[in-house]
Amino acid sequence: MLTHSTRRWLAGLGVAGAFVAASASPAVAAPAVEFDLYFEDVTVAADSAGVVRSPALYSSESTVLNKVSVRYDYRSLTGKITLAGGLGNDCAADGEGVLLCNESFPVSVDELYGGFFSEVVIAPTDKAATGDAGELKISVKTAGKEIASYASRIRVGEGVDLQGGPDTTATAAPGGKFQAPLTVINAGTTEVDGVVALFDTDYGIRTKERFDNCLYFDDFLFACVFDEKIPVAGRATATLNYELATDTYAPGREYSYIRFMTPADLEDLLGIREEVGAEKARRGTGKTLSLKTVSAARAARAAQTDTDPSNNFSGLTVDVTGKNGADLEAVGATLTGKKGAVLSTPLGFRNNGPATLDYIRSDSDVTFVDVTVPTGTTAVEVPVECAPRTGDKAAWDKAGTPGAAAYRCYPGPFAPAGEELTGEFKFRIDKVIANATGTVKVNVPCECEGGFYEDLKPANDSAKILVNAASGQGGGEGDGGALPITGQSTGLIAGLGALLLGVGVGGYLVAKRRRTRFVA
Repeated sequence: MLTHSTRRWLAGLGVAGAFVAASASPAVAAPAVEFDLYFEDVTVAADSAGVVRSPALYSSESTVLNKVSVRYDYRSLTGKITLAGGLGNDCAADGEGVLLCNESFPVSVDELYGGFFSEVVIAPTDKAATGDAGELKISVKTAGKEIASYASRIRVGEGVDLQGGPDTTATAAPGGKFQAPLTVINAGTTEVDGVVALFDTDYGIRTKERFDNCLYFDDFLFACVFDEKIPVAGRATATLNYELATDTYAPGREYSYIRFMTPADLEDLLGIREEVGAEKARRGTGKTLSLKTVSAARAARAAQTDTDPSNNFSGLTVDVTGKNGADLEAVGATLTGKKGAVLSTPLGFRNNGPATLDYIRSDSDVTFVDVTVPTGTTAVEVPVECAPRTGDKAAWDKAGTPGAAAYRCYPGPFAPAGEELTGEFKFRIDKVIANATGTVKVNVPCECEGGFYEDLKPANDSAKILVNAASGQGGGEGDGGALPITGQSTGLIAGLGALLLGVGVGGYLVAKRRRTRFVA
């Protein structure tokens, strides 16, 4: 059974942020740490050079593993496939049908991101035939002790080559409608028997249609599964009707990327989702979306795998017209306590809308927040996204470190309209001072990517943190605590195609699921 942190990552339930704590310990993991190993199922084409894969390891807390070895047991497919280490890997046979790989360097395992091992090459032999299948057993040891194992499926399939159609553009205002083609090409030498389209779509792009061969989460299209055959050199096309969310920022651009794959390759990617309890996308209940292609008689479908995934993509760019901006308002606090008391409060900002700010595609922060600690107090706990600040310089190697007089915070790449993004600060009162004052400032200048400098109401970009305020004084708002993002917020809208998979997209998904304590 996978641990909570692994479940959260694989199910796409993490919230987006901008900074990761380097909390790994430079030693072998303590016995209390729990590990879970994952290796996606693999379909390898007969008469091909094979595929390259690597295991991923997840842990209940961040750590560093030394003297790591990975053992691959593929004896159930002896004579049908071979496993070998990738370029520069320290791998060797450990008996027939067994490969043993020693990691050359310590392996860092992040609590949310996990850790990744060196790649191995899985290739068919000349005796492999379509339909051959077996089990790959993988185990990981550190300092001679086994810490995790996993069993994956390997099968031999028929090779095909899918290619995405040309990129397209469209124009619409927030709330407006537009159409875009969905085109896939058979660039190989074998007829394609069925295809899947996965959608990696920005927040603003929605669809109200509910085809019964497509999967959705709310208004977001995840994937469509087509049964049509595509002949060699043929292409197949469908038309999709979209609309922009009313809170899409304008003027601007929204993007959608489509990745095509075979049904068997999709099945490999989805193999672990039930096990980890990932939320399922909902199948539509409307009519069937069909690809217009050359018809062909249907025969029994064999497992097909794409031998060249590099050309499987096509893109859609939507030029968003009109004006639809956002007002970010700083959120401060009014606190009361005696000397020695430790007071906790959320600080950050609220997006008053009307537009949502979505920087997930660039993986940059929507804004930068400066917090100045109130006089007479000490910051004894700060969010990991906040670093000690001197002037305009933030010491990111000390991020999350208490005791500084001022901090700069990176709250993440997504700010929904109508919601607050705050991080929890704890201040200890060292000296009781009436109206002891600190500040929270949003939209501060930063020589870094991201930021928001077109605020509709700059006058509310600053708020006070008042400690032991005199009667009649106020210091902004403190809502008593931050709430986790739910519904269609960051964890479910960043890279929607990746969310459907939940696994198998490696660093791309990870980059869009950064852990944060600034939450909406």
